[in-house]
Amino acid sequence: MNVDSITNGIVLDHITAGNSMRIYKHLDMDKLDCTVALIQNVKSGKMGHKDIIKIDEPIDINLEVLGYIDPDITVNVIKDGELYEKKRLATPKKLENVLNCKNPRCITSTEKVPHIFNLCDPKLGTYRCEYCDEIRSAADFR
Repeated sequence: MNVDSITNGIVLDHITAGNSMRIYKHLDMDKLDCTVALIQNVKSGKMGHKDIIKIDEPIDINLEVLGYIDPDITVNVIKDGELYEKKRLATPKKLENVLNCKNPRCITSTEKVPHIFNLCDPKLGTYRCEYCDEIRSAADFR
């Protein structure tokens, strides 16, 4: 299969196989007014298989969400058909308004306060609610 290159836009590369649709949904890419290509299960010498997302227009990407879902993603910014910038992600130490606390007794359930989660275990990718200590992980982000 052959997918055309893009002139100006963003390529999300090294996405763990199967995660591209989660990213598409959580970044509301269905609301974009440009071409978005999801390429799934691409053979990779480094990863075995991977997913790729190509966005045919420069847009702002929420790097916190990407780093939370899959910190190994590479964000490639393309300008005039050439690689302009390459960003490597990391697991964010703090997430604000990315997750919602599921604890019905948490203050975030009744008050209009920001949903803040702090990284508590980098290896497992788990986060703790700043208000009630509820634990969430990337596996919960669906």
